[in-house]
Amino acid sequence: MTDRTIGLLAAVLAICMISGCRSHGSRTDAYGKAIYVPEYASGFEIAGKDGCRSTIIRTLAAWQGTDSTAISELFIARRGERPPEGFAGQTITGHASRITAMSSSYIGLLSCIDACDSVTAISGKQFISDETVRDRIDDIIEAGSDADPDYEALLNAGTDLVLIYGIASSSPMEKKLKTLGIPYLYMGEYLETDPLGRAEWMVVLAEIIGDRKRGEQAFREICRRYDSLKTVAAGLAAMHRRPTVMLNAPYGDSWYMASPVSSVARMIDDAGGKYAYDAHKTNRSVPVSREEAFVLASGADIWLDTGSIGSIDELKRACPGFAAVKCVREGKVYNNDARMSPGGGNEFWETSPARPDMVLEDLIRIFYYPMDGDKEELHYYRRLE
Repeated sequence: MTDRTIGLLAAVLAICMISGCRSHGSRTDAYGKAIYVPEYASGFEIAGKDGCRSTIIRTLAAWQGTDSTAISELFIARRGERPPEGFAGQTITGHASRITAMSSSYIGLLSCIDACDSVTAISGKQFISDETVRDRIDDIIEAGSDADPDYEALLNAGTDLVLIYGIASSSPMEKKLKTLGIPYLYMGEYLETDPLGRAEWMVVLAEIIGDRKRGEQAFREICRRYDSLKTVAAGLAAMHRRPTVMLNAPYGDSWYMASPVSSVARMIDDAGGKYAYDAHKTNRSVPVSREEAFVLASGADIWLDTGSIGSIDELKRACPGFAAVKCVREGKVYNNDARMSPGGGNEFWETSPARPDMVLEDLIRIFYYPMDGDKEELHYYRRLE
């Protein structure tokens, strides 16, 4: 991977040839009118210009460790209008009707705005859970991984836009996509610290398909349900002791803990729980030793998200010595793998970023209404047996 930083230009003349729009000043001045101001998300903005129908989507944080100078931009040209002079980002015309998704989470967001019919290529298509996608899976192209994508297939598919991501630096696809002239947009939803901020990225995708209002309406409905559930959780937390929550399991030789300011930590708090880990406040997960993990698990009432570990016996084998901790002894260990696709994909990773309200409902039930293994009461989670 290569680092990529696009500096903000100090002064750019903006022109809109067909519409006759003209203005002078910086790039921000040219398309600096807020078309949509995110309420929860901090990683994107949608801007426009008086008298013009075109918009610019700006991804403000494209990967971990980026700051406000690392901006990925997509100009959506409408009514024959052209990008501002000096514009260095990507351009599509009208709207994207043929989308390539390099992460399954984009399918979950598109599903919320009934736009999965726009998807023509997916990375790991066999793992997808969405039924509308699976109904036409033979017509959808396998895009390959971001490290080894099938560029020939993308060209043959006539892709309008590729949704990509970076982890520690820019996507390995970026340079080749530029060379091939295939437009792309960085999605930074996974960097959001507010669960609703992750879901709000559906508005970005709605703008891309030419129906922002649909995205706004879908997002408002999710917000209303999330806030209602959060109010219920606050009432329960006021009447009971907040349960302490442990997360994750060893991955190889490492045990990663989410940041206390991450979206998952925020959701635990919103559900009336208390996250066990409080050692750092960055936008990334960090490894901890098994000894530290044991201490955290020992103080936890509930253990969530055990990854590939699917039973208590597997947990005991993978984590020798942890059988003695309270949450394991009491059987209060839950994994988010209750719904798997026919191809073995976990629906949680596909749809939960778009549906934090459904995750929150699961967590409230686990924290305050423990079940005796009744899977029907939970959507994403199940208790390990």
